[in-house]
Amino acid sequence: MHALHAPQLQSATTAKNFDPTITLIRMPDLEAITGLARPTVYKRLKDDPTFPRPVPLSNSKSRGSPVGFVLAEVQAWVRQRIALRGEAA
Repeated sequence: MHALHAPQLQSATTAKNFDPTITLIRMPDLEAITGLARPTVYKRLKDDPTFPRPVPLSNSKSRGSPVGFVLAEVQAWVRQRIALRGEAA
């Protein structure tokens, strides 16, 4: 019986210590959270200074090198977009 409860306790502890300010997400999660398609993400990166900047995940500077995005920054950007919808009306 104890073995059944251990994973549950571990996941609760992990959730308690979860910090979005130091959590990196990859492109599929970014697309899901923002609702943007990959080409639109790249357009935002080019044209929108408020869009979260990618964090390099390797030392490579070549195109296609892995990147992540800070979850808290992505969430803040989404909150900002939600707040702006009231101002546009």
